[in-house]
Amino acid sequence: MTGHRTIWQALEPSLDTTWLLHADGCDPLRESNRETRFAISNGFLGVRGIQAINPSPRALVSAQTYVAGLFNTPDTDRPVPERVAAPGWLQIRISSPDGQLVQHFDDGPAHPLTLDMRRGVVLTRCRQVGDAVADVRVHMLRLVSQSQRAIGLQLLSLEVDHGEVEMTLEASIEGGSRALVSERLEQDLGVWRTRQSGKEVAMATMAALRIDGDEIEATTADPFRWSWTWTTRPGQVVCFERTVAVSRGDAQGLGSGQGARESLATAGRRGWRRVLEDHEAAWADRWACSDIEVQGDDVAQQALRFAAYQLNSAANPADPRVSIGARALTGDDYLGHVFWDTEIFLLPFYTLTWPEAARSLLMYRFHTLGGARKKAADRGWRGAFYAWESTDTGDETTPEQSIGPDRQILDILTGAQEQHISADVAYAVWQYWQATGDEAFLNEAGAEILFETARFWSSRAQPEADGLCHIRGVMGPDEYHEGIDDNAFTNVMARWNIRRALEVVGLFRERWPERWGQHSRQLGLDDAELRHWSGVAETMAIGLDPRSGMYEQFSGYFGLEDVDLSAYAGRSVPMDIVLGRDRTQRSQVIKQADVVALLALLPAEFAGDAGRKNFQYYEPRCGHGSSLSTATHGLVAARLGETGLALDYFHRTAAIDLADTKLAIGGGVHIAAQGGLWSMTVFGFAGLSFGPDGLSLAPRLPPGWSKLGFSVQWRGRRLTITIDQASLQLNVSMETGEPMILAIYGEPHPLRSGKPIVIGIRVASAK
Repeated sequence: MTGHRTIWQALEPSLDTTWLLHADGCDPLRESNRETRFAISNGFLGVRGIQAINPSPRALVSAQTYVAGLFNTPDTDRPVPERVAAPGWLQIRISSPDGQLVQHFDDGPAHPLTLDMRRGVVLTRCRQVGDAVADVRVHMLRLVSQSQRAIGLQLLSLEVDHGEVEMTLEASIEGGSRALVSERLEQDLGVWRTRQSGKEVAMATMAALRIDGDEIEATTADPFRWSWTWTTRPGQVVCFERTVAVSRGDAQGLGSGQGARESLATAGRRGWRRVLEDHEAAWADRWACSDIEVQGDDVAQQALRFAAYQLNSAANPADPRVSIGARALTGDDYLGHVFWDTEIFLLPFYTLTWPEAARSLLMYRFHTLGGARKKAADRGWRGAFYAWESTDTGDETTPEQSIGPDRQILDILTGAQEQHISADVAYAVWQYWQATGDEAFLNEAGAEILFETARFWSSRAQPEADGLCHIRGVMGPDEYHEGIDDNAFTNVMARWNIRRALEVVGLFRERWPERWGQHSRQLGLDDAELRHWSGVAETMAIGLDPRSGMYEQFSGYFGLEDVDLSAYAGRSVPMDIVLGRDRTQRSQVIKQADVVALLALLPAEFAGDAGRKNFQYYEPRCGHGSSLSTATHGLVAARLGETGLALDYFHRTAAIDLADTKLAIGGGVHIAAQGGLWSMTVFGFAGLSFGPDGLSLAPRLPPGWSKLGFSVQWRGRRLTITIDQASLQLNVSMETGEPMILAIYGEPHPLRSGKPIVIGIRVASAK
């Protein structure tokens, strides 16, 4: 048991190296990448992978604590809310009278880091030397607790190899955003508030140092700063431990300091061993539900473990007032804002492996319905038009302008024109309802989101002389083309949104007529409006040529310049920079999956071989100027049986955060790409799909993958799925839950606990 482990045992990584991610050496140009890659978070707290021992001034700037939901709106001409960083709590300085000890570079790596994904900890091993007067080996562990999200823990062990010298270890908590105003600062407690929004954040801490098992007293000079001085001797073992507790209050005077102190007291009574044990047990539970095992491709195995680790780290099912930003809690890019990434790229993972987290994230959208209604009303429409960039209120927070690569000031139109966000939220609501059957959620929140987004589309799409309803002046996922008409992705998703809302109306009338009466009265929904919805859905202009099955991405797209992207292979910058903004908008070059994204989300909208035709047309025209794009293309390619191409997209997606081919990850992990890797594997290679009729599988593993295994949750059941390409067998077992019917390659198979399905699989050609 963990309770009997020594600190040395706690500082050892897992024996199975497939769970480990290593970084050695010291490259200042890539240090911010490493800080991102080795960040730790738990959905409430996030800490970057900084060099904690004798940190450089640059590292101190990065040594901040991210707190979910801690937003402030600066007092500027065009204010944009931003997530505020709290002070960093990992900093340690080790010194002798001759100065700071420094890391040894000669016969070993400098500041090596290990991310132990199984345990959810970051480990450090290094040697610190001081001009031959002292030589110590240092092992360190850091975590933010998965079981008690307010808690962070740091453990450090120093073993003296040689040297008898007076040594000092100083621990401090410092840094944080300038948007924080100090309200209270004591030795073990700090309370701050955000300058404009008035939110409170508090941090309580305790620290101890033991030499050969005996605790020694600290000297304290300033708040949040402790110092211990002693004389070293060879063989001496020094152990340092620090625990912090953080709380957030969404208004002044809510007692954040008291909450932090109570959480710290609980952790203190349990001790670091029990805190670590609880944390590891919580991670073991998460991995039991979400691990993916791949045999035959070690790079893919590490990528999928890293993806699941980041996704499990990003969510907090206990707080339905927050969501996951585009960089989660691992960096500053996009100011902590929430995009469609959450619903389209992250929710599938949570819905099928962690329904409690999925529900909480959707409740965030329910709690921000007020902002979505206001945004629609301000533009003369009805219903809910969700913010393209959202923070804590649901108000639109997209910046109005930015500076382009050529230093020109550019207007940012996504907040006004990327209207598909409302259908994206509705899609995630419906997917969660289908997968969980959570009637309480549908009654309390989900139905209202569906009704209000359907109402938005029914007011937004306008009938014209051709007898069709058009949606003009929008932007699809392909952000290279602005102010376009009848974007296929937007219009088909809008039609789908309306139809699902009408379906839920029928469901309520049949099963919960009293609740339907409450909804219809509260929202003012009558039969005339519902007939209008139906009419809009039936006459929506969707850009489909029924003879060829081709969707035109938007009105006039097929008439634009067709640029051969193969002529620009090997480029290092996006295509809109290569061609220039104006020419890009006049061309068929696509920033990211658009019609292909529609094919990924709603494959039933593509009859016969239309899906393949559309993919073959649009795939070579995509420049992949977004980290969201390759995963979507890989998913569709896998479904179409193009497993070789899909695998290439898989590895390109994995490289975004795990390979140093780009310098773009210093601002945080691309959490949507991580979700895309999971979806590509489960919905693509494993061929999992679901809907009103149940769960289906049609696996096609890529070349080199001899086996794929994972678990999913489905309407109160837990299924374990193993696809063995070597033996050509599919094995599906039910761990918990009631009997069900599972479709495999379209054929129904009964499944119940204790009676697994074992069936032959089809081998995909490596196209």
